[in-house]
Amino acid sequence: MTLDTFNEVLLGGVVLGSLYALMATGLALVWTTLGIFNFAHGTFIALGAYIAWQIASSEATGAGLLVGALTSIVGMFVIGVMVYYLLIKPFERSPDIVVKSVITTLAGATILENSINLVWGPRNKQLDAFLSGDISFFGLVVSRNEAAIVVISLVILAGLGLFLQRAPLGRAMRAVAQNREAAQLMGIDVTRLYAVSFGLSAALAALAGILIGSSRFMSPTMGSDPLLKSLIVVIFGGIAQFTGPIYAAFIVGILESSMTYLVGLYWSPTVLFCVMIAVLIVKPEGLFGRFRKSV
Repeated sequence: MTLDTFNEVLLGGVVLGSLYALMATGLALVWTTLGIFNFAHGTFIALGAYIAWQIASSEATGAGLLVGALTSIVGMFVIGVMVYYLLIKPFERSPDIVVKSVITTLAGATILENSINLVWGPRNKQLDAFLSGDISFFGLVVSRNEAAIVVISLVILAGLGLFLQRAPLGRAMRAVAQNREAAQLMGIDVTRLYAVSFGLSAALAALAGILIGSSRFMSPTMGSDPLLKSLIVVIFGGIAQFTGPIYAAFIVGILESSMTYLVGLYWSPTVLFCVMIAVLIVKPEGLFGRFRKSV
């Protein structure tokens, strides 16, 4: 592998990692707060991209990509809140909420995916690029749109980290994730925070879908593979701390880019799963997780 090829593979891994970090962070937000896995997360990615495409390409509104993206993110936040109240809250106190949430979110994902197919059709679509042209970076030619994807992802993740660390609402969400009963005793509205978590997760998924749609073709099933990769990243990195899935996302992105070059696109997912299994055997709580002793 030449130096130029190495740089291209590394750059591809960083771009993939930034997208995976957005997707996995949204998934982990629900996982840590509510303790459930949202199978509709992949469909949120697709729906967010299609809403942005509809608004950005509409001749009636004359709105561009930026307006479409912002509208989609806000709209998906509202949809995420609605999904929580419709599919999760009725079973919130059920002892088998994990099983029921799997069923309800899978059903919700199926309904939303078929709705996308019904409204926009199965034909592939694509959003305009955020930036056109190329830039030279240490002798390597980089697409401006790919650079924008990385920068936007990192800025949003940094903002989310500050929100969770400093903002009263973000700190309340962390408190609920650590101990729901204690948070309730302190007067925190747990139901409202659960809804906000679902909304933020959907908004992050929408942003990821928009970034994907600006560089690849969109389809109603475009969220299936990102959902799988998000699951790999969250399990691989662990959810004990906010940065765990982010670090894991870039590791997985670079590893996938490298394996795609070395063994081909067909075998790279197999290598990812083998690495994930090996990590979980050695460190079941995830690569960046913390072991918790049972009492």
